[in-house]
Amino acid sequence: MVTPFPGGIGISGLRVYDWPTVDGLCGGSPHVHLTCAECYYVIGGRGSVQTLTRRGFAETPLREGTVAWFTPGTIHRLVNDGDLRIIVMMQNSGLPEAGDAVFTFPAPVLADAEGYAARAQAGDEESARRRRDLALEGFLELRRRVEAGDSAALDEFYAAGLALKQESLDAWEKRWRAGALASAERTGEHLDRLREGDLGHLAEADIHVMRPEGPQRLGMCGRLDVHDPSEGKSPHD
Repeated sequence: MVTPFPGGIGISGLRVYDWPTVDGLCGGSPHVHLTCAECYYVIGGRGSVQTLTRRGFAETPLREGTVAWFTPGTIHRLVNDGDLRIIVMMQNSGLPEAGDAVFTFPAPVLADAEGYAARAQAGDEESARRRRDLALEGFLELRRRVEAGDSAALDEFYAAGLALKQESLDAWEKRWRAGALASAERTGEHLDRLREGDLGHLAEADIHVMRPEGPQRLGMCGRLDVHDPSEGKSPHD
């Protein structure tokens, strides 16, 4: 699970898949986020992130210490060249977990909501590999079209993704209001209190610690650390 962080940020530890693919590379499932930015901080290993945007195809090397982030609409694929390990930070914690991401499955799968939902599940390593390979199939076709100058390729994919997620928008807004927006509003409240000389909120100061628990989960791009669902327990509790 992705653990909430101050400011409504989601944070998780990721070990990128080392499973080989049809193009000879190892890595995760290409996908896009419709409303959330994502940031990588590389803590070990090496690899790259391949991206597709209106600017075309790009490949950004990832090495220990690299920080790379991208905005909604950036189709991305993580490539593992050797023990690639990343701390992932997500905007609007709660929205990505609620389905903000869309896999780059081939167009016929994207057009079939039930078929998409079935193929997007990954209960074990075999199904996670199948999901990754299907997303890669669609990604490689999108890349071919983008590099050939087909300006409609991304528009068609984005439209298909929106159609799949249209009914989730109201639920996403509730999560955003309860999470990232509420966090920002609390900062405003603190500033108002400080202007009035009210230090009451500082009496709530504490440290919260989250430790990985249980087996890693099979995520889109790799194995994710699972943290205590209490969302940060104080050692004073």
